[in-house]
Amino acid sequence: MIRLLNIRIERTTTPKEVPSKDDPLKFGTIFTDHMFMMNYDEGEGWHDARIVPYQPLSLQPSAMVFHYGQEMFEGLKAYKTQNGRTLLFRPDKNIERANRSNRRLCIPEIDPDDFLDALKSIVKIDEAWIPTKEGTSLYIRPFVIATDPFLGVRPAHSYLFIIILSPVGAYYPEGLDPVKIWIEDEYVRAVKGGIGEAKTGGNYVASMKSQVKAHEEGYSQVLWLDGVHRKYIEEVGAMNIFFKIDGRIVTPELNGSILPGVTRNSVLELCKEWGLPVKEEKISIDQIYEAHKNGILEEVFGTGTAAVISPVGQLRWEDHIMKVQDGGIGPISQKLYDTITGIQLGEIDDIHNWTVEVK
Repeated sequence: MIRLLNIRIERTTTPKEVPSKDDPLKFGTIFTDHMFMMNYDEGEGWHDARIVPYQPLSLQPSAMVFHYGQEMFEGLKAYKTQNGRTLLFRPDKNIERANRSNRRLCIPEIDPDDFLDALKSIVKIDEAWIPTKEGTSLYIRPFVIATDPFLGVRPAHSYLFIIILSPVGAYYPEGLDPVKIWIEDEYVRAVKGGIGEAKTGGNYVASMKSQVKAHEEGYSQVLWLDGVHRKYIEEVGAMNIFFKIDGRIVTPELNGSILPGVTRNSVLELCKEWGLPVKEEKISIDQIYEAHKNGILEEVFGTGTAAVISPVGQLRWEDHIMKVQDGGIGPISQKLYDTITGIQLGEIDDIHNWTVEVK
């Protein structure tokens, strides 16, 4: 492969055992042999690109990331096709979103070509870790942290860009079985003008209180309402959300507090291509409740890198329990899942040029 970055490579001398095909892969618990690292220093820019053995980080207790949360992360996947090719799915969109997050968080942007080169290089080094069992993939986690040893509120002058890899199975234990969603009406996750549309840890820790409450009630995830009116649907903790109401597919419009999902964008494009009526718009929880009451809430599904398509079989709002599709998966959810995973695995022609091969 042609390298744009001058990436120094230090291979591990103590390789770990790669999970066998039938080993269970609990999401986010196993990590590969290597990681990518690159430093940023004011006046020097991004430099010292390297692939090294997966290892602990050495940071000062005063590193700014610990105190002010200046960090960004992304998530994408690599897949192994039946003929042995390694594919990334729409990495350009993740890179674009990462730099949009960086701008919002006052983190220096990373050259898109260098970012892609780093992704390809680390995946190539640990290519043997890509699982091949149905429903599995290699999860890729790029992230940037502020490393200045400084106490004081300002953008840092030094950063670390890291990419780690993890072979994974299904994000939800239910797999493609429909999940149960708790609609949160007490706490809020983000508001317009805040950092809701950036992929940063602060948005996720803000969701944990409600997540714990939902789990205690037997629900997999939390669906957030807007932070001002407490009535408009925003997104689920780890995915965007779509509704099929009386033949029409709708998803909340991007408003500055919703993460612009890569899978969300793919679903919108596919629905338009298939001639399905689809629209991004404001959707109130009252609309959803009325649609369910009138028997026209036909499908609900989430979209995201981790789960791809996640059918929703039940929604709980206040004391209302809304069952969807009798708790089963709907035809649109199934078709979207089959199409997107088919493209990701090289089983369906990629007419959109969404995949990038790692060579």
